[in-house]
Amino acid sequence: MTTMTEASVREFKMPDVGEGLTEAEILKWYVQPGDTVTDGQVVCEVETAKAAVELPIPYDGVVRELRFPEGTTVDVGTAIIAVDLAGGAAPVAEAPAQVQVPAPAETEPEEAKPQGRQPVLVGYGVAASSTKRRPRKGAEVPRQEPSASAQALQSELNGHGQGPAAVVASPRPLAKPPVRKLAKDLGVDLTTVTPTGPDGIITREDVHAAVAPQAPAAEPVPQAAPVAVPAAAPAPVAAYDTARETRIPVKGVRKATAAAMVGSAFTAPHVTEFVTVDVTRTMKLVEELKEDKEFAGLRVNPLLLISKALLVAIKRNPDVNASWDEANQEIVQKHYVNLGIAAATPRGLIVPNIKDAHAKTLPQLAEALGELVSTARDGRTTPAAMQGGTVTITNVGVFGVDTGTPILNPGESAILAVGAIRLQPWVHKGKVKPRQVTTLALSFDHRLVDGELGSKVLADVAAILEQPKRLITWA
Repeated sequence: MTTMTEASVREFKMPDVGEGLTEAEILKWYVQPGDTVTDGQVVCEVETAKAAVELPIPYDGVVRELRFPEGTTVDVGTAIIAVDLAGGAAPVAEAPAQVQVPAPAETEPEEAKPQGRQPVLVGYGVAASSTKRRPRKGAEVPRQEPSASAQALQSELNGHGQGPAAVVASPRPLAKPPVRKLAKDLGVDLTTVTPTGPDGIITREDVHAAVAPQAPAAEPVPQAAPVAVPAAAPAPVAAYDTARETRIPVKGVRKATAAAMVGSAFTAPHVTEFVTVDVTRTMKLVEELKEDKEFAGLRVNPLLLISKALLVAIKRNPDVNASWDEANQEIVQKHYVNLGIAAATPRGLIVPNIKDAHAKTLPQLAEALGELVSTARDGRTTPAAMQGGTVTITNVGVFGVDTGTPILNPGESAILAVGAIRLQPWVHKGKVKPRQVTTLALSFDHRLVDGELGSKVLADVAAILEQPKRLITWA
């Protein structure tokens, strides 16, 4: 393999394309070894826990090596492609599927590696990392004495900001914060865990191995002669009928959504209230706006007026637009509304939001909704578009569903579910007539929103949809 420490070769590392992300899956390579690339050229598409993102290369040169094949999940900060700035010929790949990772000796010298978070092309990046290989089961891994670089890392992980002397004075095991949290959740004492990571760092696998069931100790045998103990039979390999079952790995957007919903459901105390409302006048207004020249070329549908109704209800009841700060035990009231719209995409459910939706006119809101939906369907929603939401609307009615009990988007105070709009018998002006009717459901965080406030918000939305002229008188 060609050594990648030549002065003309630059390695492009997986950037942090969204604040706090730790990994991304390589969906597609747009270049191959030997291809010429220019600064700003998109070389690959990756999927994070939030969206699919195209990555441009910040160099001019010739591709020397692709470090990982398509479908591989790579840690942020790991080199994924090497580019020869001098334009030298790239080595011939043996086979497309054989993407090799260079040995540690072929990477940059330890002292040359940047410390801490570095500026990258997208986002802020994270500290440089390397891929890790899990040890073979049953193999004994000796505890390693921390090197000078490990001592510096110990200082960083402990958050003391001190030099190697502080490491010598502290026996705290080497482990990153997520690993420490995992150990705490599983009740594992890190001082009893055998590390297998570089420089004696404890990995997630080490923690899981520490809680794995151990074989029971053999009873003492009174006979003087040793007694042979038969070897334990290997554990059976789990198998399933591929003709009757299909297993889909949970990763990317689906994995993040699942974790977020579980966290929200068991963190925020949910309350859901319902109201059924006659939206006949709103549906008539939708048809009128479609003919209005001011809305020419814009997406005009019931969701537009429902969104505006919710924004007006929040303006009348601003305390509902808040979040809960657990660390400081504070309620954070927001003086802006970033309106989230739940969107079903081939990669799973995502919730991009319209920034400062409260300040938009109805035509501007229609334009923003159209861009949000089309971008989500194309799978090009950026991580930034899904951050900072304050309240959300989920339109389950498009699937023919009457209503639901939506789960809060993490960090938000309320979510409004809109059911299917159906022609139903309804008492109107003292007579039973066919009217356009729907059911709304508002879930809210009961730490922030009590029953009175939640009821007022839901009642205001319903009142506006029943009499849309209130959009003018209440706005």
